[in-house]
Amino acid sequence: MQTFPVFGGVIILFVLIILMNAIRILREYERGVVFRLGRLIGNGGVKGPGLILLIPIIDKMVKVSLRTVVMDVPPQDVITQDNVSIKVNAVVYFRVIEPQHAIVQVENYLQATSQLSQTTLRSVLGQSELDDLLSQREKINQRLQQIIDAHTESWGIKVSNVEVKQIDLPQEMQRAMAKQAEAERERRSKVIAAEGEFQASQRLADASKILSEQPSALTLRYLQTLREIATEKNSTTIFPIPIELLKVFLDKKHD
Repeated sequence: MQTFPVFGGVIILFVLIILMNAIRILREYERGVVFRLGRLIGNGGVKGPGLILLIPIIDKMVKVSLRTVVMDVPPQDVITQDNVSIKVNAVVYFRVIEPQHAIVQVENYLQATSQLSQTTLRSVLGQSELDDLLSQREKINQRLQQIIDAHTESWGIKVSNVEVKQIDLPQEMQRAMAKQAEAERERRSKVIAAEGEFQASQRLADASKILSEQPSALTLRYLQTLREIATEKNSTTIFPIPIELLKVFLDKKHD
C-alpha cells in the first residue's frame, strides 16, 4: 500500500526534472544555439527570445548575448617605425550578429577577439611613426577597426569601434618632446614679435610720408606733443618750433 505513493512521488520528481531541462526562457538580448544529437537544428539552430522547448538529453543549448561587448586590450609593448619604444592600450567595441557562427566557427570568441586585437594593435602601430600616432589617432583607430572587423566577420562578430586609449612614452622621449615644444613656442613668439615690429615700421613709414607731404599735419603733431608734455609734471618744458617759422629767417640769410 505504501509503495504506490513513493513510486508516484518519484515519477512526479522525474517529470519535474525533465520539464526543468526542457524549458528555457531567453531575454530579449539573448539567443540560444541548439544542437540536436550534436548537429544544429533547422534555421541555423538559433532560438529565442522568449520560451524555448528542448528535448531532454537529446538537445543541448548554448546561450549567446547580442549586447555590445566593451573589451579592454592590455598594454602592449610596441616599437614604432622610427624606433621608439612605447606602451599602448586600447578598447574594442563589438557584438555578436550571427550566434551560430560565434559558437561553431571559433572555440571561444571572446578570447579569440582579444588575442586578435592585441596582435593587430602591435602590427599596425609598429608600421607607424610616433608623430603619426600622436597626431592622426582617429585615422589609426579606423584602420584598426577595419582590420579586426575583417578577421572576425567569419565568426559572426561585428567590430563597431576601436579606440587607442593611452600611449606611454619613455621618460627621455617626454623630456625631448617638452624641449621641442618649448623651442617651438619660443620660435612662434619671436616670429610674432618680428611681425609686430615690421608692421609698426610700415605704419611709421606711412606716417612720416604723410607728415612730409602735409606741413600743416606736422604742425598739428608739434602742438599735440606740446600738450602731452604740459600734462606731465616736468620742471623743464620744451617748445617745438614749427619749421615754417624758421624759413623766413633762412630765406633772408640767403638773400
